[in-house]
Order: sequence, then structure tokens, then C-alpha cells
Amino acid sequence: VQLVESGGGSVQAGGSLKLSCAVSGNILITNTMGWYRQAPGKERELVASISSPINTYYLDSVEGRFTISRDNAKNTVYLQMNSLKPADTAVYLCAATAGTIWRYWGQGTQVTVSS
Repeated sequence: VQLVESGGGSVQAGGSLKLSCAVSGNILITNTMGWYRQAPGKERELVASISSPINTYYLDSVEGRFTISRDNAKNTVYLQMNSLKPADTAVYLCAATAGTIWRYWGQGTQVTVSS
């Protein structure tokens, strides 16, 4: 299984970005997929997740601004991020579970939000 993120970049506060995670291996249908982020000096935190059947989770600080979705036909998971804030600056990593463990990880994509 390989996870490859794309779509990161630099935006001003209030802007939007859409992250994509291309997944090799047929795991989207059966595994929970998620987006984590890690900022310098901070612990990695789960930002959003989506499981099968569709059930989503969002970190309180991104609820209402971020939307996680998946396209099983394209083997891709997305994270639409709107109304971005400088506090959202971090490396964003795509992850997938095996059972209840977050086992598979992408390399990460940098998101930088300037004020």
C-alpha cells in the first residue's frame, strides 16, 4: 500500500486548498482513511477521518471549514480546506488503518498559511 499526497502550498489567511491522497491497493472501501497534521514543535494530530460506511470525524478547530471525502473509483481521498488560518500551517499526512491501527502513511505535503 502506498499513499501519495499532493495539493499543498502557500496561501494567505482566508484562502483555500484541496489536498489529494492517491492510494495504491484496494483499501478505500474497507479501511478508515484520515488526514493528520504536524506543526513544528507540536504533536501530530488527527484532523479528519472517513470510514466505511461513511462516517466522518473532524478536529474541533477545523469543523465547518474542512471537508474530507473519498472517490473509490479513483482510489483517492481529499481534504478540502477553506477559510484557512495561520494556525493551520503544518505538514499534512494521509494515513490509512489496518484494523484499528493507523498503519499506512504518506510522506506529507506542506501547507503554509500567512497572515
